[in-house]
Amino acid sequence: MIEFEKHTLKNGLTVLLHHDQTTPLAVVNILYNVGARDEDESKTGFAHLFEHLMFGGSVHIPEFDTPLQAAGGENNAFTSNDITNYYDVLPVQNLETALWLESDRMLSLAFTPKSLEVQRSVVIEEFKQRYLNQPYGDVWLNLRPLAYKVHPYKWATIGKEISHIENATMDDVKAFFSEHYHPGNAILCIAGDIDFKDTLELIEKWFGGIEGKPRNQRNLQPEPVQNEFRSLNLERDVPSHAFYYAFKMVDRNHSDYYTADVLSDILGQDKSARLFLKLKKELQITSEINAYITGSLDQGLLIITGKLNEGRTLEELDEALWNLIDELTTTAISERELEKVLAKIRTSKAFQEQGILNRAMNLCYYELLGDASEINRESDHYKAIDPQNLLRVAQEVLRKENCSLLTITPTANA
Repeated sequence: MIEFEKHTLKNGLTVLLHHDQTTPLAVVNILYNVGARDEDESKTGFAHLFEHLMFGGSVHIPEFDTPLQAAGGENNAFTSNDITNYYDVLPVQNLETALWLESDRMLSLAFTPKSLEVQRSVVIEEFKQRYLNQPYGDVWLNLRPLAYKVHPYKWATIGKEISHIENATMDDVKAFFSEHYHPGNAILCIAGDIDFKDTLELIEKWFGGIEGKPRNQRNLQPEPVQNEFRSLNLERDVPSHAFYYAFKMVDRNHSDYYTADVLSDILGQDKSARLFLKLKKELQITSEINAYITGSLDQGLLIITGKLNEGRTLEELDEALWNLIDELTTTAISERELEKVLAKIRTSKAFQEQGILNRAMNLCYYELLGDASEINRESDHYKAIDPQNLLRVAQEVLRKENCSLLTITPTANA
């Protein structure tokens, strides 16, 4: 049981406080309810650009890292298609330093031409190095628009193309900040050996004076039901054939979400999973293979991906994979196999919850989903899954007409 208190400041900032007396550290985690899905299709990559801009200095603080490091702290951030998350970890007695820093960049970034140009260059270089100039790097730049035709999940977090970041103006950047980076669109969690009353007073001191706005309301176009198998093959300078089968699945708050999660683990969690045992160990078609879900807030994807052994073909893989899927969609798995998978999930979740940073991030995330208390009911959702439930979800998700397949083949001279 993860215990916490919830408070809401007058400006709309949601505050979660979690006590852990076993650590000398404190975590300050801020989740902003903004991701790549909130971008204009002609101006993508802004959510990720802001992950970098937020470290470029704010109205009263020239640079973010120096004061935090002087207080014995460290920080990082990440962006997804759904959220942007910032966190600081530092000695609990220096907690106020992190609150001062986070509140100042929520209040206002510096927005200097130099900061914009520096961070723009960093993001462009990242786009080139991670997505364009390394083997298999452009997978998501091609798989997303293959799987999604309407919903903004059709572009990757880095953006659709470099030109969108190259052409970003100061007015564009300021408008994006004003719309998304404010107390009403943020969830703050403080975790550690903290006194709740004193900590709440510090939060009020540093965040209470920031102007409040209503939480952003989205009106995104839902992705139409996919009724045809889609495929795309890319020739690239890569060492081996790679494949990515993407099946549409339910959104994060749907009752079948946890069942789809278990289904992906049955397929490809580890060396005891069906894909590994059949396609890698027995048939020796693949050199690696796994399955996972994207965990998207809106309609997500269940992905089956891997690489072929030398001398094996994508046609061989395809036939063997659909045969395996046919077994999973026609015959319910045994209670024993299900329990083995659920036991591994329980172990993994318990291990994650040992870390105070994970607890803080997860509390914010569940609050974004609607109720931070759901973090303590997650295990109940998994316990409720039975073989028939899994069979039904497998039949709904693992259909060929619900699949988008991206394959990458080595160029002739590779």
